[in-house]
Amino acid sequence: MPSGSGQCLCGAVRFTAKEVETEYHACHCGMCRRWSGGPAFAASASGVTFDGEENILRYESSEWAQRGSCKRCGGNLFYYLKPADQYMMCVGAFDEPKDFRLTGEIFIDHKPDGYAFAGNLPQQTEAEILAAFASDTKE
Repeated sequence: MPSGSGQCLCGAVRFTAKEVETEYHACHCGMCRRWSGGPAFAASASGVTFDGEENILRYESSEWAQRGSCKRCGGNLFYYLKPADQYMMCVGAFDEPKDFRLTGEIFIDHKPDGYAFAGNLPQQTEAEILAAFASDTKE
């Protein structure tokens, strides 16, 4: 996994990640669509550090997750899965997004009819993705 860096829209928050998964999913859940204005594109990252941490708004979107954005410009930065201590960094916030590749769609049963991605990507429903998360936490 390569390292990566990025920032919010105004640059008040910068981040670096030691390891970034370059394959990512499009999330069609209602919360992601409301947060991002469409499907959310976020890549798993570890070893994440922030410059300008005081400018991050951490919204407790559920018992198990936070969504992070810049307090100044509102730029979305991450989805943080608390039990796994895992950041999912917004692909568009990376300085070099060209290396990322969409490899699947999750919460496909929540996707509105108004858009579709090209290609035949693997798709998982809400029930399938929640079952996969539940099995990950039992191991």
